[in-house]
Amino acid sequence: MRERIATLLGEPVEGLWLGTFHALCARMLRRHADYVGLTSSFTILDTDDQLRLLKQVVEPWRVDVKRWPLPGLLGVIHRWKDRGLTPERVTSSEDTEYADGNARAIYAAYQTRLRELNACDFGDLMLHVTEILRSRPDVLEQYQRSFRYILVDEYQDTNTIQYLWLRLLAKRPDGSSNICCVGDDDQSIYSWRGAEVENILRFETDFPGAKIVRLERNYRSTAQILGAASGLIAHNDGRLGKTLRPGRDDAEGEPVRIVGVWDSDAEARTVCERIEAWRRDGHALGEFAILVRAGFQTRAFEERLVQTGIPYRIVGGLRFYERAEIRDAMAYMRVMHHPADDLAFERIVNTPKRGVGPAALQKLHAAARPARIGLTQAARDLIGGGAMRGKTAENIATLLDRLDEARTLMEREGHVVAVGALLEESGYLDMWRNDTSPEAPGRLENLKELVRALADFGSLGEFLEHVALVMDAEGAAEEARVSVMTLHGAKGLEFDTVFLPGWEEGVFPSQRTLDEGGEKGLEEERRLAYVGVTRARHRAIILHAANRRIYANWQESTPSRFLDELPDEYVEREGEVASRQARRDYSGYFSSSVFSDGGSTSLSPLVARRRKLAEALAAEMSTLEIGSRVFHQKFGYGVVIDADRGAAEVAFEKSGSRRVMASYLELAPD
Repeated sequence: MRERIATLLGEPVEGLWLGTFHALCARMLRRHADYVGLTSSFTILDTDDQLRLLKQVVEPWRVDVKRWPLPGLLGVIHRWKDRGLTPERVTSSEDTEYADGNARAIYAAYQTRLRELNACDFGDLMLHVTEILRSRPDVLEQYQRSFRYILVDEYQDTNTIQYLWLRLLAKRPDGSSNICCVGDDDQSIYSWRGAEVENILRFETDFPGAKIVRLERNYRSTAQILGAASGLIAHNDGRLGKTLRPGRDDAEGEPVRIVGVWDSDAEARTVCERIEAWRRDGHALGEFAILVRAGFQTRAFEERLVQTGIPYRIVGGLRFYERAEIRDAMAYMRVMHHPADDLAFERIVNTPKRGVGPAALQKLHAAARPARIGLTQAARDLIGGGAMRGKTAENIATLLDRLDEARTLMEREGHVVAVGALLEESGYLDMWRNDTSPEAPGRLENLKELVRALADFGSLGEFLEHVALVMDAEGAAEEARVSVMTLHGAKGLEFDTVFLPGWEEGVFPSQRTLDEGGEKGLEEERRLAYVGVTRARHRAIILHAANRRIYANWQESTPSRFLDELPDEYVEREGEVASRQARRDYSGYFSSSVFSDGGSTSLSPLVARRRKLAEALAAEMSTLEIGSRVFHQKFGYGVVIDADRGAAEVAFEKSGSRRVMASYLELAPD
């Protein structure tokens, strides 16, 4: 940006202040640090240092960090700072019940401790400077004279503290305001980061006499894509409004396609088939993007892309099975399946926190090596023999009990139920439920999708092997790859062809956003849809599925309301889903505690479900006689060659003999 400005001006830009909000404020704070009790050599703490400091600060309040995790408390403090609230400015209406209602007092103590250390965190950079400009008219006047002209990009993404800082600098005593803001109110999609779309909507009110220049010529998308996107976003009330016109020679283009498919597997299959067909016609893989509303949706596409040999990349994030919460859950599964998996046991033994530190692990290793046994067996021996005692020993013993119960549960009710119960009973799900960071809900959604994926496999061993093969398939040498990313991550990017899957109520618009944000949340979801459609240069394909599987229970989906809001003259609908066929409801096979919104429950309430399951399986097995022709959603048609205890050995026509749960089989017509 510096080079481009220098080229435009024909002179060096050293005299200009150019940078992010926080970079400019850091520069200002170095000059005036003494006004807020710091010196110019102050340190900016990273997140780890902030958490360590906060851990020291909260000690007098005896905060239960299991109920009120410190990252959540730090998030509360950062949100206050983003809204320009010092501890003294946090009113009762702005306060929170977090940390038993002590968050405001802890915030004050945290700020005091930061000053004592001559340090600040990222949020302090703007907060301190804004407070200086508020309280020191001489400093404010100095910068108002220096900054004769202010230019702001992406103004729709500014938060409250950025808005306050800008207003102070731009509102001169003589009434002049030489400020130019560039932004698109229809692309304000970061409220979860603190962005306020109202900042751009009230710009004319804040700066009377401001001239509005609408940049309505679009050089990216075709007229059909722009027409569809404009018709969709027009349903929002909170917007300034504009009329997009194509600026390209080949402006007409193809209509936006709305494709209805049967289920999520068919959705991934349809997308990959179309990419493969266009690839054969000479289109480069780098021209394609799959844009999903939530991270959990990437799993089905990743697996299908691997199966079809199409190279891909996850943009702005990790591949599904590389995400921390998925790796944790997979480690639980690996220990459950193979107790001697020491690497997996080391990952889960203190996740969530069980007080198992390096010393305890060293003791386990010291016992395991000479005896040539796994860490789980060493733990049993040490605890059983009294060589390991105290709270840590109790916590490890509880974890081992939960693993044993899950293995027993797997024999009786199958691997899907067992894994769900283990994640619940181990406290792992509660760890993320209690985490108030913006990422926590998405992590829980990813874990739900992981359990859903288990239902496609006849055993836990098959699933673990499948994941290992998927993760090993990254070594494709081809440079051009299909891009897979969330809609938020796609902002600012563009592709020839964009696939937009999952346009169903609850998925997109997101049910969580609707519940938390109401009409305001719906308008932001619609802006997100607008951003997604306008990423396409030539082709936009929207997909919606008639059915989504929640764990092993098929549920009918309702097409997104956004589909009805797309003007008919710009869209072409295809792939009408066939008449509903009966889907088998497996909801009774799963623990009600799995991924519930409440806290952890013991396994004892599952006894009634086990009885219900036993009755259901008895009915299933009465029809699955040896020689019965059956159908499995993943493996296709086959013939039963053995059956017992709710499982069946089936000779599948295409994939050979496999042992699968009877509950996943349907009797095929003769």
